[in-house]
Amino acid sequence: MRVLRMAATAEAVSLTILLTNLATLHLETITSVAGPVHGTAYVTVIAATSLARSARGVRLRALVPGVGGLLALRHLLRTQQE
Repeated sequence: MRVLRMAATAEAVSLTILLTNLATLHLETITSVAGPVHGTAYVTVIAATSLARSARGVRLRALVPGVGGLLALRHLLRTQQE
């Protein structure tokens, strides 16, 4: 759960950085750093949800690019509370 939370946060933050960079200065340095971070976080989210014994639908939510990790984490937290 902790790995998923960190990867989901990194995925969302890196996507925000990439989109902000695209809309403003479009600096290649930012893209070359944030792009691989985003990709690694995305793959980590998918791996963390596929390895975890989790509620139904979590794995599908993790596949949504950009916000999938946050959606999966939210779904996990809701199913644990029930």
